[in-house]
Amino acid sequence: MSRHWFSPPVYVRTDDPGVRVAISHVEGAAEELMKWTNRGHRWDLAVRICTAALADKVSPQVAGKAFLAAAKEEGTLLPPMATSAR
Repeated sequence: MSRHWFSPPVYVRTDDPGVRVAISHVEGAAEELMKWTNRGHRWDLAVRICTAALADKVSPQVAGKAFLAAAKEEGTLLPPMATSAR
């Protein structure tokens, strides 16, 4: 089974203190959504869009944007990690 990738990744906080995860495919976004407790409007929309993306009815990019909005609503969205300059 191939992954349904999107870019840029969405960084979210996990239940483990100090642990963050970068979600960059629809399968991971759908799995993460099922862990959340705040199942508001954006969560519902993201679940429906992820389901459609898994069925190849919408693009993974659309699902990534919906997941980002749901992460904001849930309060788990984190900024991307800064890269160090050399």
